[in-house]
Amino acid sequence: MKKVFSLFIVMAFVFAAVAQEANADKPKKVKEPEITFETLVHDYGNITQGDNGTCEFVFKNTGKADLLLTNCRSSCGCTVPEWPKDPIAPGKKAVIKVKYNTQRIGAINKTVTVESNATNNRVVLSIKGNVSAKPVEAAPEGNNSSMRTNN
Repeated sequence: MKKVFSLFIVMAFVFAAVAQEANADKPKKVKEPEITFETLVHDYGNITQGDNGTCEFVFKNTGKADLLLTNCRSSCGCTVPEWPKDPIAPGKKAVIKVKYNTQRIGAINKTVTVESNATNNRVVLSIKGNVSAKPVEAAPEGNNSSMRTNN
């Protein structure tokens, strides 16, 4: 009988420990910011050397506390992000502007990493496309009549 009683006590402690651990794993509903982007990728398509390389990534604070962007860094010096430094209130939208140097010819495949105090505290944005060389303008063919002298 003592063995059954002892087994029962041990089982009760194990059950209580498992139940308490399960409750600890449940997420607590804390007021935290959350960042939600309208799109994570901007496709420039085919653009010409020297074209405007600026695009915007619109996002919203879908959380329940102020969102603060702590850093935005690009994968390369040819891509420069500009982000809001002031807190974004819950439910409000804001914009991250990204400028790509279109003097560089070739494929565009760059990223901008956005860091914040949000529950999803690191989001990676992408830009892609292709920059073609600016067409060379040929000198107009003309007659050399302006070079003649009147004698």
